[in-house]
Amino acid sequence: MRFGIMFDTHVDKWELVRFAEELGYYRAWVPDSQMIWSDCYSTLALAAVHTERILLGTGMTVPATRIAPVTAQAIGGINQLAPGRAFLGVATGNTAMRLLGHPSAPPSELREYIRVVRALLDGEAVDFTWRGKTEEIQFLHRDRHYINLEPRIPIYVAANGPKALQLAGELADGWVTGGGFNDAILARDWAKVREAAAGARRTLPEEFPRCCTISACVLRPGETLADERVVNQTGSMVTTNLHHVYEFWEQTGRNDEIIPPFFEGIWEDFVRAVDALPKKARFRYLHNGHATFLRDEERRFITPDAILGSCVVGEPDEIVDQVRSLERAGITEVALLPPADFQREVYRDFAEQVMPHFSN
Repeated sequence: MRFGIMFDTHVDKWELVRFAEELGYYRAWVPDSQMIWSDCYSTLALAAVHTERILLGTGMTVPATRIAPVTAQAIGGINQLAPGRAFLGVATGNTAMRLLGHPSAPPSELREYIRVVRALLDGEAVDFTWRGKTEEIQFLHRDRHYINLEPRIPIYVAANGPKALQLAGELADGWVTGGGFNDAILARDWAKVREAAAGARRTLPEEFPRCCTISACVLRPGETLADERVVNQTGSMVTTNLHHVYEFWEQTGRNDEIIPPFFEGIWEDFVRAVDALPKKARFRYLHNGHATFLRDEERRFITPDAILGSCVVGEPDEIVDQVRSLERAGITEVALLPPADFQREVYRDFAEQVMPHFSN
């Protein structure tokens, strides 16, 4: 099992990546979401020149907001600064696109995006369609090292839905998932990735990365899930999951079957709060504070059940057992995404009290 960090992309937080490297974390995921955070590549560039070992990449970038050649060039620049440490995470872009008032990219668009980016990062010429016109493109001037394509830059796909899981199995160098602590669902989805790979006559290597994004809180002796410190450290992940479930519930015609059991006790109250807003304002409400902070008016939704369903939490030995459960479900990496104001404490507690129980 390996461990990484993910954080609210802030151009001043390159130092947080160095802090994580010093603590022994393996990877830093830097999200790409234009309407709420800083530019991910500016942040990655600063982290690259101030670190030596930790892997650096996007978590995740989005087809609709950056055309494929621009993304390939950007991550190639990070690989020039930190050779062999760069990776590219891609996704359909729920938050990035919702905050533009648009749905996330369809899987067909993600597939085409990966095809073009992969070929460019492999130094190949590839057909690229833009504004209805298709031309063959290829990076020039590689001998002058404006970008670096070597060692090969891996592409990881974030996937929860069936079509995206299929893409991960067919095309990706790794799979990223999130949305809560449910090892049965993780095991099911990992099986789907393997099935897709087999259908494409592809053999996934044993070291194929499978990363779960989650938050954590290491409890102190006598501490409970209702204590303020615990709510502070887990709240933004709970509400991020809650908001995503609401959006999917709405998209599926308010299908109550998709509501996780750990949200059942708060669901009606939450729906009333969202439904009271004008429809045009709901998408901003649902992403205000996204993976960054817990809003005061949503603090009542951070129940013990919601925390346990969304995070790894407990005293150190309990968290070790939870991570072992993720391992048994097929996960090989955990990326911690704590709220902005508590990142250092979460990263330090986890590194000192949980990570020593695992070998990288």
